[in-house]
Amino acid sequence: MPEQKTRRAAKKAAREGKSASTQAGPYVKEEIEHVREGRHGAKNTKQAIAIGLSKARRDGVEAKPSKTASKATKKKAAQDTKASKKATKKTSARRSTAAKKALRTASRKTTAKKVAGKKALSTQAKKAASKRAAASRSAAAKKAAKTKGAAGRKAAAKKAARTRQKSD
Repeated sequence: MPEQKTRRAAKKAAREGKSASTQAGPYVKEEIEHVREGRHGAKNTKQAIAIGLSKARRDGVEAKPSKTASKATKKKAAQDTKASKKATKKTSARRSTAAKKALRTASRKTTAKKVAGKKALSTQAKKAASKRAAASRSAAAKKAAKTKGAAGRKAAAKKAARTRQKSD
């Protein structure tokens, strides 16, 4: 069950007209935190992200799977979206316990650092970005700059200047 602050952040993003992936961000962040805290584990970073996206879809975020996603992923995404539109039904205690046990078992096999550490997340992000075309990445950056607002652009420009200063 997502936390209230996560839901509030996602709803705020939806009101502001942000994209589905931006709305799903807080759910993914929450899941990464859960892995870091040791509440449960994940086989890898991708699984932690998938759990967060699933929770987001079940909470009403219309995050579509990628065009290159597997048939199973697309099926799961459709199930989650359908579940968000249904009236909530009490979860089976046995099923819930089994799911938690499976995730806890995963945490014994992998460390939180390997799954939810900064390096692991960075590697995952770079790998995901490298699969996209340069034009697609450029378009996303342009859209981000456009939707940032004046104050956001100013802050980003200052940060970029500091980064350039460090590298020189």
